[in-house]
Amino acid sequence: MVGSKDLQPSTVSFGKVFFNNQFREKPRWPAPNTSLSGKTAIITGGNTGLGYEAALQLLGLKLSKLILAVRSLERGGVAAATFRKLYPKATIEVWQLNMSSYPSIQAFASRVETQLSRIDIVLLNAGGARLQFTPNESTGHEETVQVNYLSTVLLAMLFLPIFGAKGKTGSEPARLTIVSAAVTLAAKFPNKEANPLLPSFDDPKNFDRQETYNSSKLLAHMWLWKLVEFVSADDVIVNLADPAWCRGTELTRDVKGPMKAGVKLFGTLGRTPKAGASCFVDAIVNHGKESHGCFLMSWQIHPFAAFLYTLEGKVVTERVWEETLAELDFAGVRTILESMRA
Repeated sequence: MVGSKDLQPSTVSFGKVFFNNQFREKPRWPAPNTSLSGKTAIITGGNTGLGYEAALQLLGLKLSKLILAVRSLERGGVAAATFRKLYPKATIEVWQLNMSSYPSIQAFASRVETQLSRIDIVLLNAGGARLQFTPNESTGHEETVQVNYLSTVLLAMLFLPIFGAKGKTGSEPARLTIVSAAVTLAAKFPNKEANPLLPSFDDPKNFDRQETYNSSKLLAHMWLWKLVEFVSADDVIVNLADPAWCRGTELTRDVKGPMKAGVKLFGTLGRTPKAGASCFVDAIVNHGKESHGCFLMSWQIHPFAAFLYTLEGKVVTERVWEETLAELDFAGVRTILESMRA
C-alpha cells in the first residue's frame, strides 16, 4: 500500500494546489448500496457546520447510532431533534464534551468506554481559529493549538484501546478521521527551531492568526507520521481529511468588523458544506487500510506537507512527538501506545 509518507512531496505551488482542490476536484460519493446499519459513530462538534452535515450524510447511509459530542447540550439537543425527525430509526444521543478541557476529554472517553457496546466511526471535527492570542484557561496554552492539536490528539489516543476492545467487526477495523486543512501545505512554521517547541506557541510574540492556525494543523501531520509506528490498520484506520474552504461554517465565528465582510465575500467562493463534509465521509467510507496514516485532500491520498520529508522536518517531528507525549503523560498515553504496538 502506498500512503502519504511513501509519496514524493508535492513540488506544485500552493496556489495551484489550492485552485485545483477548491475549484476543479469533484466529490466522490459512497456507492449507492453503502450501508452503515448496525454501526455507531461519534462526531465532535456535530451540531453545526461541517460536523452537522457529516452527521446527515452518515445517517443517510443508515447509521444506527450517533453520538453528538458537543460543548453546549442545548445546541446539541436542537441538532439531535432535527436528526431524529429525518431519521427516526436511528438512535441519536447528545453527550457533553469541552475540547478546551483535559478533564472533560478524559471523562468523555471514559463514558464511551463504559456506556457504549461498540464504536465503529469517530470523526474529530471540533476546532477553531483564534484571531487574537488567547490562552487556555486551564492549561495556559494558546487556544488554537490547544484545541486543534493537543486536545484532539489526546482524545484520539484515549480512543485507541477502546477501538481495540469495541471497534472491530469481523475483519473490518474501526475508523478514526481527524479534520485537517490544505493550508498545512503552505505553513511557514516560523517557530520550528524552538526547543522546546510546543511552549513557544504560548508566547504572545509568536502568535500570528494565520500561521498559528496553519501550524496547529501541521502538528497533527507530524503526530500521525509517528502514530503509525504504534497503531496497525488492522485495529483502527486513522487518517486526516481536508474539506477545503467551505461557506456556512463557524470556523471564522470570531471575525468582526471589516474583516467579517471580507471573509463573507470570500466565503461565496467556498465549497458547500455538503461537498466539504463529503471529504470526511469519503475518508471514512470510501477508503480502507490504504489510507491509514494518510492525509486525504481532493478525495484522494495526498503527500504530507513537504517540510516533513526533509531532514530538518524529521528532527522537528521527533521533537513534537516527544513533547506531545510528555504534555499528555498524565493521561497514560505512552502506556496506551505501547499496548497498541504490542
